[in-house]
Amino acid sequence: MSKLWGGRFTKPTDKLVEEYTSSIGFDVKLVLQDIQGSKAHVKMLGKCSIITEEEAAQITEGLQSIEKKIENEEVEFSVEDEDIHMNIEKLLIEEIGPVGGKLHTGRSRNDQVATDMHLYLKEKTNQLIGLVEAVQKALADQAEHHVETIIPGYTHLQRAQPVSFAHHLLAYFWMFERDKQRLQDSIKRIDWSPLGAAALAGTPYPVDRKMTAEALGFENVYPNSLDAVSDRDFILEFLSISSILITHISRLSEELILWSSQEFDFIELDDAFCTGSSIMPQKKNPDVPELLRGKTGRIYGNLMGLLTLLKGLPLAYNKDMQEDKEGMFDTVETLDGALSLLAPMLASMEVKGANMRQAVNEDYSNATDIADYLAVKGMPFRDAHAVIGQVVLYAIEQGKYLLELKLDEYQQFSELFEDDIYEKLAPDQVVAARSSEGGTGFKQVKEQLDLAKKHI
Repeated sequence: MSKLWGGRFTKPTDKLVEEYTSSIGFDVKLVLQDIQGSKAHVKMLGKCSIITEEEAAQITEGLQSIEKKIENEEVEFSVEDEDIHMNIEKLLIEEIGPVGGKLHTGRSRNDQVATDMHLYLKEKTNQLIGLVEAVQKALADQAEHHVETIIPGYTHLQRAQPVSFAHHLLAYFWMFERDKQRLQDSIKRIDWSPLGAAALAGTPYPVDRKMTAEALGFENVYPNSLDAVSDRDFILEFLSISSILITHISRLSEELILWSSQEFDFIELDDAFCTGSSIMPQKKNPDVPELLRGKTGRIYGNLMGLLTLLKGLPLAYNKDMQEDKEGMFDTVETLDGALSLLAPMLASMEVKGANMRQAVNEDYSNATDIADYLAVKGMPFRDAHAVIGQVVLYAIEQGKYLLELKLDEYQQFSELFEDDIYEKLAPDQVVAARSSEGGTGFKQVKEQLDLAKKHI
């Protein structure tokens, strides 16, 4: 059967060309959006008397019949018909006869596919916002149980100062909050309708673009037809936001992997989110967070792929833009899977507070508090820093931790040391003392947790 656009051609398309240029293998994901857009378009054609109301009703009925068949998996799509748009139009003509050919009046596949992608990405972005919130809730719920659980805080992956475990978890909460806000804000750029821009220059038919935009739930219409069919900024923005989001997922995953190792032993992931070894029966591997960390590369790649695709394209539509979809689909599906697993994995993990406390007791992360102690007693902080460096070196040489040193050992380095030094060095006091706004002090963490709950 000849192509719907084949009137100008004297020979059929080479089979290899058909296979190479066809996009039905992936843009089938837009099928429901394509039908949704067509319904809005044909309703507008009828209302504007571009086709008769009877023709519009007949086409709408045909589209609904095809939609039902698709839902019942009764439709097979064809490579010969290239893309989802031509497949649907061919099915429509087979369903209702030649009047189905009037569906495409006043539009092009260029504005049609752009409309489909706007509809698809708006829906998926809203779904991802909900999944990010589920991760935030899991973090906040764990944090609520562990405000006074103390964990070593790290810089350079070296123990630095003890912190509330809730404080550590809430750091990720706020990362995900920014991700959520970026996704929410991006909808402003997705919420524009290209429909009616036609191939690139608009159409001579008296279409009502605002009517179709309203029917499809868009807030705005593109004011420039060239921009309408060639804009992929909204996908670039989504991929950029997704790259930041997967970075945060990867950072958290890295910590879960470290914490669940025997060397740290701070948490245990639920068996449902781990796998074993085919040869080592003792193994419990954190495969889920490892894969979450590994998925980062493909999302970065999707962003770089689209940036590279668009960088040299002249206006307006070019066949290169067929390559804009797979990276978007892949990123949506990758994030959907990642966030859907991350929330229950966080909710079900066992926190080994006693091991965290032991780690804090067996390090020198309270050294800064001794410097502060001396500074409060009048010693310049820089001098106190030097003194405590000597104290730490002495303790290491003696094989002791700071709480194990006797008072006379401290007084070798400064007469300002008194019995109250041991109270200042206690891990709970060290954490509680960080009472500045946003600090890890228990009271501050509780206030932060209250604020976090307001964002869910």
